[in-house]
Amino acid sequence: MNSKNTSRIFVVGGTGAQGMPIVRALVADGRYAVRVLTRDTASRRAKELLALGNVSLLEGSFADEAVLREGFSSCDGAFVNIDGFNTGEKTETYWAFRAYEIALEQGIRFFVYGNLDYALKKAGFDAAFRTGHYDGKGRMGEWIRFQNQDHRERMGAAIFTSGPYIEMAISAMTPMSPAVEDGVLTWRVPLGQGAVPHVALEDCGHYVRWLFDHPNLANGMDLEVAIEHVRYADLAAAFERVTGQPARYVDTDLAAYWQGPFGRIADAPAGYNADPRDKSTMSVRDNFTGFWNVWKHDVVRRNYELLDEIHPGRIRSAEEWLRREDRLGREQGKGTLWERVQVGQQQRILKMTEDMRQGRL
Repeated sequence: MNSKNTSRIFVVGGTGAQGMPIVRALVADGRYAVRVLTRDTASRRAKELLALGNVSLLEGSFADEAVLREGFSSCDGAFVNIDGFNTGEKTETYWAFRAYEIALEQGIRFFVYGNLDYALKKAGFDAAFRTGHYDGKGRMGEWIRFQNQDHRERMGAAIFTSGPYIEMAISAMTPMSPAVEDGVLTWRVPLGQGAVPHVALEDCGHYVRWLFDHPNLANGMDLEVAIEHVRYADLAAAFERVTGQPARYVDTDLAAYWQGPFGRIADAPAGYNADPRDKSTMSVRDNFTGFWNVWKHDVVRRNYELLDEIHPGRIRSAEEWLRREDRLGREQGKGTLWERVQVGQQQRILKMTEDMRQGRL
């Protein structure tokens, strides 16, 4: 691989929940300039990124070869994180292929793919663990690493494998949104004694920045990240210690879970632009049944010692994150963590849910 570091990075997915802190980390010290692809340059998130400085915007869709060529041709690095809940698994797979191929064609020196665990493979190809929005990315992550064996000197590549954001555990309209029931913050999810390898969004920025800062070391790497494997009984206990307010985890079977708030979209396609008539399109119910089985049975592992080396200042526990979030909320005038988990006060951390509220899907 060309040993010269990248200086200008084309980002697909920059206005998403993960993309925002990644762009902030890339431009924080002026080392990189970033060009962000967005469907709407006038959106709140796009304007927020533009205000950072060293950021330019390209309006268009990743599902357009001409747009991808324009973005890649103006940069020498790329971070690509396609929104599978926009496209669905089938379409995401195609455009992930093409994004890699066009980046190679256009002379990108270092390519980072925003990935999720290939859960089905890690569970021994047991259909009970089939999770379309994870498997779709996971297959592509493996394909990119395979291609990298032949093209690593022409274009380096690394995989950035994240997971469910810890922010989702206190946000509205997520698979693990809590509710205040009779004055008790309550998580009702089908997790059993399992654990979720939650990821802190701000840490994502550090990890992706590290990959671009160390291209020769990162070339061919799959960097799998998390805070820790979070058991929800421990999450509830941590919330009580941080806020002084009661919290609990109620293990819920899948039938009861799908009768809850998330069940309102159970029969919708797992990808709001996916064709529900296409037999390859999973329903939200089927997709997230596999999702919860993955965590309930501890299918996914992480190398926390490696993460400590790469990011010594990383968040290492759910309690540490909750304390940080409570402090930041007070400082920013958003209220205490307890105030922010009340009905109607929970943030919508996922871009999709913000777009839904604004009628922009």
